Amino acid sequence: MDVFKCTVFKKKITGTVIRVYCCILCAVLFSCNGPMPPETKKRVAPGKYKQVLEKINKYEIAKETDEINQYIVRHNWTMEKTGTGLRYLILEKGNGPQPNSGDMVLVNYKISLLDGTVCYSSEKDGAKDFKVEGDNVESGMHEAVLLMHVGERALFIIPSYIANGLQGDNDKIPPMSAILVDLELLAIK
Repeated sequence: MDVFKCTVFKKKITGTVIRVYCCILCAVLFSCNGPMPPETKKRVAPGKYKQVLEKINKYEIAKETDEINQYIVRHNWTMEKTGTGLRYLILEKGNGPQPNSGDMVLVNYKISLLDGTVCYSSEKDGAKDFKVEGDNVESGMHEAVLLMHVGERALFIIPSYIANGLQGDNDKIPPMSAILVDLELLAIK
């Protein structure tokens, strides 16, 4: 199992919200008592589904952002935030070069859930190398590495929608989970 497995889904929707959405959808689609003649059936506009999904997505992102903000406050960290929602804190400055898209990098890492559960670490699994913006790793991990210099160590909080998304990694990272990554950029190969 690849430690940095990418997911197809980048939107965040919880199981409860999915069940509520399915109930609403079923109510709309099957709101009649028995079959109706074709000429009396009402069609639900596709734009309506898109609006519902957008509202659910915005709600879930706001909820996760609040969870991340509370986590940062509890740890008394001052973290920078990128436009994608990635949070980072440089722990040890590096004086080496920064990687570019297409570079192969070698990193030490520890990936944890916000509840403290350690999912993966180079201590156990060994250092990881991957091609920046080219390998099958979370988009948040690519973004994180591009912010670093060789020799640097940083903490990153990667929201679920740029981490493992709706599915999780089908192993140790549950669906829709923000992750904490302690990352050290060892080398650009």
